[in-house]
Amino acid sequence: MSKLLALLLLSTGAFATAQEIVVAAAADMSAALPQLVAAYAQKTGLTVKLSFGSSGNLTNQIRNGAPFDAFLSADEDYPQQLIAEGLALKTTLCRYAIGRLVLWVPADSPLDLSKLGMKALLDPSVKKISIANPAHAPYGRAAEAALRHFGIYDRVSSRLVLGENVSQAAQFVESGNAQAGLIALSHALAPALKDKGRYWTVPLDAYPTLNQAAVVLSRSKQPDAARRFLEFLRSPEAASLLSTYGFSLPAEKR
Repeated sequence: MSKLLALLLLSTGAFATAQEIVVAAAADMSAALPQLVAAYAQKTGLTVKLSFGSSGNLTNQIRNGAPFDAFLSADEDYPQQLIAEGLALKTTLCRYAIGRLVLWVPADSPLDLSKLGMKALLDPSVKKISIANPAHAPYGRAAEAALRHFGIYDRVSSRLVLGENVSQAAQFVESGNAQAGLIALSHALAPALKDKGRYWTVPLDAYPTLNQAAVVLSRSKQPDAARRFLEFLRSPEAASLLSTYGFSLPAEKR
């Protein structure tokens, strides 16, 4: 009987380990995704480990063999690249949210964002403007596009401070290393920043739509478990939580 019990415990332990997945996720999900993972674990008993970064850097890590099971990008382009390279499963590609870009300033800033909007960045008091690095961060490209849309990119480009990802861009302006930042709405609404500043929502027509997409990776040893997590990501429960961080649903009319 003791041998049978030992075998049962061993098999149960092996199953638990086998069902743990590792998810690479865009930095704009750093506040919302841990809560989603906690809800998923409570509902299913399955464990999800998270690794955050810029979508471009995570894509390169995947190319270099990083042991991720699924990838949540801040845009659709990077997952599409991985599919084309045979590193992600085309049938699993799905949009899970639409991200929003905001202009954020600390609470003690004299800038009137509601009146000035993006033109507030022309104020002489703004010595540094933090954005994510456009070379590998979708939010950085969105920020650059928005600055060009409003015709002020050339006037402020010398004052841009580039974060490795949009989370770092938010940290720069929160810490005072920049006087303003173009960051994700999800960070502006997160507990770390919510009561520390003010934001102006950049109009949607000022930058390419941030269609955030997820995909299961070809090297995943737990593709079924990864698929189940992506299904949960598109559930009403997940959508409700994502909406509290300013994300909208791809199916919504905006």
